[in-house]
Formats: sequence, C-alpha cells, structure tokens
Amino acid sequence: MDNERIAELFEGLGPVSIRKLFGGKGIYFDGVIVAIVLRGELLLKADAQSASEFEAAGCRQWTYTGSRHGKLVAMPYWSIPDSAFDDPDEMTVWARRAYEAGRRAGK
Repeated sequence: MDNERIAELFEGLGPVSIRKLFGGKGIYFDGVIVAIVLRGELLLKADAQSASEFEAAGCRQWTYTGSRHGKLVAMPYWSIPDSAFDDPDEMTVWARRAYEAGRRAGK
C-alpha cells in the first residue's frame, strides 16, 4: 500500500506521518501510532475498550506464532472492514477509534 493511498484513507482524521516499522510501515497521527501496514495489509490499533467493535464488524486480529514456545501471540492491531476502504466517513470512524486506542496506550 503506497503512502498516497494511506494519506487518502486517513484524510478524515487529519494529516498522518508514515515511518518504516517492522519491515512495514507505522502510521501516526498527532504523534500517536494509529495503524501499521504489514505485508501489504493495513491494520488499525485497538485495545481492550475497542477490540469488541472490531470483532463485531468481522475484523481479524493480527496474530502470529511465537518462536520460543510456539504459542499464538495476539497483537493489538485489527483488519479494517472492507466497506471502510470505499467510504471515507466510515474510515474516519475507524481511524478515530484507532487514535483513541493509541492515546490510551500511551498513558
């Protein structure tokens, strides 16, 4: 996913900065990480307060198998509902949730 498309998706939230992260990209708004792009997939930040909304919308949580004990590790990033990619207003709602989760995590 190119930086121009990322900026377009987050337009409703405001100007984002994009930095290299984990072999992918970190997307920041107002100094707070709100999303990552990993292996070409855009994932939004969530937390205990907002994860249920992502789950209810049919989003997938980013998980991977840990190398130490082979256990599944769940990360605080979730996929975006497909409909949000084509609806700027809906994308803004999800981006704000991600920003709020990022702010809570930073406290």
